[in-house]
Amino acid sequence: MIRAALLAAPLALVACAPVQDQFARDAARQAVRPVLAERFPGVPLEQASDCVINNASGAEITQLALAATQPVVHPTTSALVYEIATRPETIRCLATDGLAPFLR
Repeated sequence: MIRAALLAAPLALVACAPVQDQFARDAARQAVRPVLAERFPGVPLEQASDCVINNASGAEITQLALAATQPVVHPTTSALVYEIATRPETIRCLATDGLAPFLR
């Protein structure tokens, strides 16, 4: 019985990984949106947030998710979002997905 539980525990943790990733990404979006609204007014926040999150590293997503728990946007959070938003891949994403509603 104990052996079965010990073998099942790692499998349960692996199964939770996608849920944990999505939870962190959702929390990170809460930190990204106010920065995008301030630094890039008029950009569709949902699509632009997705572009930033999809081009952030795992460590950056964790940092942004933790920042989402703060009552105000810290300058380091704003700088991180700006840095991610100005990466070539993020700019490509913004050009195709983030600004697409304006181009239709």
